[in-house]
Amino acid sequence: MRLSQYITKIVSTVLAVALVLGLLPDRSMAQDQAPPSFAPEQLDHLVSRIALYPDPLLAQVLAAATFPDQIPDAAKWADEHHYLHGEELANAINGDQLPWDPAVQAVLPFPSVLDMMASDMNWTTDIGNAFLAQRQDVMDAVQRMRQKARDFGYLRSNGQIVVSGGPYIEIAPANPAFIPVPYYDPLVVYAAPRPGFVVGAAIGFGFGVTIGTFFRPWGWGYSRFDWRAHGFYIYNRPWGRVWTNRGVYVHAYGPGVRRWDGPRRAEGHELIRRSEHERNAWHENRPHQEEHERSHGHRP
Repeated sequence: MRLSQYITKIVSTVLAVALVLGLLPDRSMAQDQAPPSFAPEQLDHLVSRIALYPDPLLAQVLAAATFPDQIPDAAKWADEHHYLHGEELANAINGDQLPWDPAVQAVLPFPSVLDMMASDMNWTTDIGNAFLAQRQDVMDAVQRMRQKARDFGYLRSNGQIVVSGGPYIEIAPANPAFIPVPYYDPLVVYAAPRPGFVVGAAIGFGFGVTIGTFFRPWGWGYSRFDWRAHGFYIYNRPWGRVWTNRGVYVHAYGPGVRRWDGPRRAEGHELIRRSEHERNAWHENRPHQEEHERSHGHRP
């Protein structure tokens, strides 16, 4: 073996050992340190599918998206426990010692929303990273898209939501205890309506979830945006998770809410996945109706 080849082999071995021991950052870690930078039109596209969500749901989805690696498993858990509601679901979330951040746990009552996030992980990762690195820009993009939808006549108050007058558009559930999940086509609601198109039918509200006091520790009822000052609050506390501290930041939630790091106990309740009929109900803008005897249903 030539001397140069011998030296090269030794250097390669030393570098490999250093990487294993964590003495040197690998290439992916080095690249990971650079925050993303999305242009305004890119942010408009990213937020378009959720910009018309009621503010409480939008807040929880954006917070959860900053933990994209946890979304697929959380979506599976929500799917298997979709028949649980209210106090029974809240107890299951706590009792199952779930390993996901409370921001992700907060969206578990919405299996269809988590399913949407898990089915497009590129989008979920991008919107989460954008919210970490460019929160003000993301909030501005939401306002731009809401303004478009309102100007074209699609976004307006009805029996499910209350739309504020502005200058910053807020969307609140008409009943604070019931969170509707709007279904719409972004290609439709942010563009001028075609002649003869029924504007009122563009945003559907066939699906929603009753959120009672049992979910307040996860921020429901206590999460909001301050659109004017670009403030963002979860459980009435400023959300301080940003790009630079994303690996260590832990947000304060209500009593009993935590991310379980140790071994989990075995679940003591049944696991029932949704049928395709149930799974497609939200996508087809139909009221959600459970199909087994434990059903309580979601009231539209």
